[in-house]
Parts: sequence; C-alpha cells; structure tokens
Amino acid sequence: MRRARPGAPPRGTAERVLTSVGAGADFDKGRSTGQAEAAGTGYNSETSRLWHITLCVSGNEAPLTEVRRGLEQLAHDHPFLLTSRYANNHAEIRYWEEARDLHDAAAVALRLWGEHRSTSKLPPWEIVGLEVIDRDTYHQRIAEGYGPPPAAPVGVHPY
Repeated sequence: MRRARPGAPPRGTAERVLTSVGAGADFDKGRSTGQAEAAGTGYNSETSRLWHITLCVSGNEAPLTEVRRGLEQLAHDHPFLLTSRYANNHAEIRYWEEARDLHDAAAVALRLWGEHRSTSKLPPWEIVGLEVIDRDTYHQRIAEGYGPPPAAPVGVHPY
C-alpha cells in the first residue's frame, strides 16, 4: 500500500518544483471578498483573524524564580497570553494573536521573546519552536482529541 497524498505521483517519478508565494498573495484572485467567503475560504483581506500560537524557547539554565517572574511580567505586558510552562532551561508560551494572516501572526510571535526580553527580564534563551494555527484548526484538534487541551488553568506554571 502506497502512502501519499491523493493524486500525488509516486516518489521519484516526477521532478518536484518548489515555487515561492509572496506574503499577502491573493489566492482568490478574481473573486470578491464575499465570493471567497462563500467559496468556503473564510479569507477576508480587510479583517484580522485569531491565531493560536505556541512558542518554545530554550537555553542555559536560569534560576526558576527568575524564569517565573519574567514570564509573569510577560503575561502582564502581553494581554492575550494564555499560559506558560517553564523549567530552568526551557519554556512554552501559549496565547492567541490577532493578525491578518499566518505570515503576520508568525512574525509577531517570532519577535515576542526578543522584544520583551529586557523589559520582562527574561532569560537570554533562543526560540526553538513555533506553531501557528488558525482558530478553526485549534478547535478541530481539540474536538478530535489531538493537541494540547485548552489552556487551563490560565497563568504561569512549572512543567
């Protein structure tokens, strides 16, 4: 039994060609916004959407009390922060971000740690993981039993 996308040619039988799509490309070109939404895309270039962000950071060990205090300050500074889990050498931050598209949501998420590092006194860790999914995908995963359960209790917690 072959495992592949439906309609995909068997491996090695066709040359793969990668193409680049510019940020903000209009995938529903030629359709009005109403037509795109009616077609089921749900994309409206004039409005923003909610994106569920999971940001993972890691680095050299830091005192747990300082990591917790920094994450609590980050939660205070960033009002959409849902929950943070931490240890002395890594942390995971989950929150909702409002953005026009995935590119914008990911860009904001990738800047979050660095921009708040000094004001929140966060450890000098690097981002080692990022997941950005739309609201519908998040709720579908939860309903199907995949992915992390909804962030509860909200706040900053040790692993």
